[in-house]
Amino acid sequence: MFDHIGIRVSDLEASKTFFLEALAPLGADVVLELPHAVGLGQRGKASLWLGKAEGKPLPLHLAFVADTRAQVDEFYRRALAAGGKDNGAPGTRPHYHPSYYAAFVIGPDGHNVEVVCHRPER
Repeated sequence: MFDHIGIRVSDLEASKTFFLEALAPLGADVVLELPHAVGLGQRGKASLWLGKAEGKPLPLHLAFVADTRAQVDEFYRRALAAGGKDNGAPGTRPHYHPSYYAAFVIGPDGHNVEVVCHRPER
């Protein structure tokens, strides 16, 4: 449904560093960098835009899809190493559906960042 989404961040450079590290297992990279914004995405398509906020932005929930459970695990490890705070270790969330495997990390501005794999374990 979404082509891209933009969120506001209080420290553009810190958030860029965090999201690049945390989403590296999904293939995220810088697609376009402007003076007050940066577009991150895959294969040359910016899907997540980070823009400089005035003050502290309200926290959001951002969920990214993974192809494998290993990518979820790697996201969690790298996001914590990049300074994120645990908000739910990798594991199944059967209350959503039996194959829902996700991890949650709080990013620099309090955004709840999730990576989820909907495929059953092999």
